Amino acid sequence: MDNTLLERLPNFMMTLGLTEAPMGIFYTDEKPANGFSPKSGNLPTREKEIKNEIDWQEVFSQFSCVMGNIWRARKKNTAAYFSSELFGCPGGAFWMGFNKPQVDTIINYVSTGIPNQTDGERYCDSPESLKRIFEFVDPRPAPESYCVVKPVEQFSKSEHPELVAFFTRPESLAGLHQLAAYVTNDPEVVVSPWGAACGNVVAWPLHYLEKGRQKATLGGWDPSARKFFKTDELSFTIPYKMFKQMLERYESSFLTTKTWQNVQRKIEMSKKKWGEVK
Repeated sequence: MDNTLLERLPNFMMTLGLTEAPMGIFYTDEKPANGFSPKSGNLPTREKEIKNEIDWQEVFSQFSCVMGNIWRARKKNTAAYFSSELFGCPGGAFWMGFNKPQVDTIINYVSTGIPNQTDGERYCDSPESLKRIFEFVDPRPAPESYCVVKPVEQFSKSEHPELVAFFTRPESLAGLHQLAAYVTNDPEVVVSPWGAACGNVVAWPLHYLEKGRQKATLGGWDPSARKFFKTDELSFTIPYKMFKQMLERYESSFLTTKTWQNVQRKIEMSKKKWGEVK
């Protein structure tokens, strides 16, 4: 990553009231030396499902949420990483591009459930509707062995994230939201599609990039993953190109006006409310 950008990052974060550096996301064939990942498991593919070769008890005994691993990485200021063996969650494996198409068992579980086996999560009103959504988002196949999520400050000169994810509350998020429009002049630059929390952090931003569209994806709405967010916190994931534009241009934006100073006071009030500052 460009050192000039990293040098501008501390003041950028201070201006937005961010106390936690954003996480960069990229794919690589090199396994991180440190960090958190799910335990190795047997990926439940559609082909195995058709042949009845999946031990679902074993799969779910090894369950490890993608956002849970990212949460741990955030707290310890290190990496979280995933692969077709280190997937932890069958849903997460789909959203990160390690397993397509999604198996019917998970489609049924996320929607209406499986009679006499398990209640559904009811995040979609039918398996058929969910299949159509999954076919629409069509996560990009993982281009390399590992999906790595780590603080942008830890990227070397030779590493460049595809995506950059912020985790923050609404006051600072207001600045990021408006800044995304400022650097792109796109009034619809911020999108918030339905999906798992990891889908909004990885799959949906890549979905738009694959179509040549620079979009900021607002996420964190997934009730199952809310336990891996701070109270009132959401995710805001942007392409690396937009991240560079933000760092290069924020000083000429509304972030230097008296209007933003009023918001900064609210940011400090929020931090005090949550015991993050005295």
